[in-house]
Amino acid sequence: METRKVQLSGGTTYTISLPKQWATEQGISPGSTLYLHPDADGTLLIEAGTHQDREDRQVRMDVSSYDTDMLAQAVEAMYLVGIDELVLVDRNGYDDDHFETAMDLCADLSGLQLMETSEKKLVFQNIIDSSSISIRKSTLRMKLIVLAMHRDAVEAVVNNDTALAARITTRDSEVDKLFCLVTRQFERAIDDLQTVEALGTTRHELFEYYHTARQFERVADHATKMASLAMEHGGSFADETTDEFARVADESRRIVERAADIVLSDVNVTTAFDILSDASALDDEVNEIDKRLYERADADAAFTFGLLLDSVRRTAAYGRNIAEMGIQQCVKQKECEEIGLGQR
Repeated sequence: METRKVQLSGGTTYTISLPKQWATEQGISPGSTLYLHPDADGTLLIEAGTHQDREDRQVRMDVSSYDTDMLAQAVEAMYLVGIDELVLVDRNGYDDDHFETAMDLCADLSGLQLMETSEKKLVFQNIIDSSSISIRKSTLRMKLIVLAMHRDAVEAVVNNDTALAARITTRDSEVDKLFCLVTRQFERAIDDLQTVEALGTTRHELFEYYHTARQFERVADHATKMASLAMEHGGSFADETTDEFARVADESRRIVERAADIVLSDVNVTTAFDILSDASALDDEVNEIDKRLYERADADAAFTFGLLLDSVRRTAAYGRNIAEMGIQQCVKQKECEEIGLGQR
């Protein structure tokens, strides 16, 4: 770190000198343009060079040795890191399976379009601009979908409703699509300060939304897991067993919902401490139920029920992760005295 004293130039302009070594490394000379990004936390970021053009986010790849799975992974990876145009060249030529995979990717990734196809080349482009995206609204939508998925998954287990369970598994792709969109913007913002400005948020808020969305995506995965278990082993539990499951599963979902409100709805952060306590108590209760499984004669049913309890335990843990993020962000904003953090 270097320090500089502010000077008054011309009676109206504040100026500071730049570190010579840094300026030389960045190729800065008299007349060079620098980009200043003031942040709400009191920092002022100085960016040398020119703003990124679309050409800076173009990639051309040779995928001649890729199968369809590798092709899908390559496209998704480039999408997530913020590439705007991706050209995939296959010297051996594409077959119908490759084209079908390409179309599926466009359906699964928001804003991705297949702009050009030929025997040996596929050209993907992202058509959504960051300024048209609300990361907060995307995360809120994830919350609503995930909580509904979890609620329906519990109902499917309790009522042995395989039709409802089947519908849950199809909704997981919508959650994944939203999470990929949030991840893409978060990754872009790491390297491109303009993305933060276009999104109309701060870097701290963006990280909060990304972290919260990540927990939602995991909850959705466990809702899908419970739905799958309901389809595979429906009707194999005693009524008292499903009653216990429904009770602890509903509590785990409430923990996630309450924690999400801290980040997304500005609920008082003191609620986070109650959530941490409730999550610990629920974990102890689930462990006690899990121990009683060893007393059951039906080993297969006990094993499956143990998997359901594991999803309950993990769901509550993801809610705890969100609550902890709320506390950490509050500390960074220097509100410790207001929430009594120093007394805990």
